[in-house]
Amino acid sequence: MADPWQECLDFAVQLARKAGAVVCAAMKEEISVMEKSSPADLVTVTDQKVEEIIISSVREKYPSHSFIGEESVAAGQACTLTDNPTWIIDPIDGTTNFVHRFPFVAISIGFAVNKQVEFGVVYSCVEDKMYTGRRGKGAYCNGQKLQVSGQKDITKSMIITELGSNRNPDVIATVLSNMERLLCIPIHGIRAVGTAAVNMCLVATGGADAYYEMGIHCWDMAAASVIITEAGGVILDAKGGPFDLMSCRVIAASSKEIGERISKELHLIPLVRDDGRKQ
Repeated sequence: MADPWQECLDFAVQLARKAGAVVCAAMKEEISVMEKSSPADLVTVTDQKVEEIIISSVREKYPSHSFIGEESVAAGQACTLTDNPTWIIDPIDGTTNFVHRFPFVAISIGFAVNKQVEFGVVYSCVEDKMYTGRRGKGAYCNGQKLQVSGQKDITKSMIITELGSNRNPDVIATVLSNMERLLCIPIHGIRAVGTAAVNMCLVATGGADAYYEMGIHCWDMAAASVIITEAGGVILDAKGGPFDLMSCRVIAASSKEIGERISKELHLIPLVRDDGRKQ
């Protein structure tokens, strides 16, 4: 039986490459920066331009499909996931990296049907690494099949997380204390690349054993979530239960053992869900 969404995946890869070229060109020019929720939560004209390129292109080709885009939501559009085929877009994942020309910047395009992510495309454009995952058909980077490390012993693990853009002192204290508890298990180390999508893809490559974060959004996680699971990894809620795309929190791990062990150490940060429901 033919894969009904393969054409959409191929189109998403084309769009990610096109968007990546725009982002890489913009990194050589003067970047106009604006603030969103905090002085550390940034947006640029390029974020908005890239999202418009992707959405207008998809709308022309698939007029019946729905969209959730980071900048569209920031502009007031509802963040609602229905059963309709839905493109979930982060035009620049790692905007702060982009602003500082730190070379980890990604275009993230997830595609969900019946509220389940069918495929994901994450293009780390400065590195020219195209990560793809299709439900039931594996995960790849530049055509090479991906496989998580399979590490089950957290004391032998390297974990990725982020400090985030929230500058509330209580939130920062929780973020740092979570890191401290993990380091004292002890684990091998903690890294931060500055883009949720690339962080998750690094777990999919086996380069890291887990990634966790609270305070991110569905457009950060959608595409990479299927890349992780198709590479043999697991994706959990920060409490250790089933992953919820709208929950604004995630643990992506090389094994269930490591994912659940991380969840036992985490103190949760109070978050408003993307869909507005209570946690």
